[in-house]
Amino acid sequence: MGAAGGAVNAVRTAVVLVASTRAAAGVYADTAGPLIANWLADKGFDVRGPIVAADGEPFAAALAEVVGGAQTGSGADVVITSGGTGISPTDRTPQATAALLDYEIPGLAEALRRRGVDEGVPTAVLSRGLVGVAGRTLVVNLPGSTGGVRDGLAVLDGVLMHALDQLAGGDHVRAGHGHLPSGHRGPKEHG
Repeated sequence: MGAAGGAVNAVRTAVVLVASTRAAAGVYADTAGPLIANWLADKGFDVRGPIVAADGEPFAAALAEVVGGAQTGSGADVVITSGGTGISPTDRTPQATAALLDYEIPGLAEALRRRGVDEGVPTAVLSRGLVGVAGRTLVVNLPGSTGGVRDGLAVLDGVLMHALDQLAGGDHVRAGHGHLPSGHRGPKEHG
């Protein structure tokens, strides 16, 4: 409880994990991970990362370590990954993610792909990125490109905090809708 008797708001935690064999080897500097980390920090998150791991097993091990705390209650509120979501043989982020999720949130994953297409990138439909929940941690796979990350963050901007509130046991809020007067039925309730 705070000094005025209200609940103390805990700082939300986030981890940014990048799947890139070339960035992990030092061939080039990753630029997508810092975009995500800065976006989260601007939203008030305590951010760990970006952590860069090579595609495949090194990334899967890093993701399992990061998400593992979710099963014990010590995990981050959100883990956002970048890279490894395409269809090349080395793109294994969705498989590594699926192995850890308790359940998927397909509507959000589809919204991420749709945003890319709407922004004029038809190849966005080739992304196999997942969104789901492991314990009480939201896990989001974004593409490795900075454009794909920006598009993904634009989608997350409208839903991330609500999703985290729900995972923490918060009540449903009807975004963009006022409360109906007592006795009034919504349009689907008429019949």
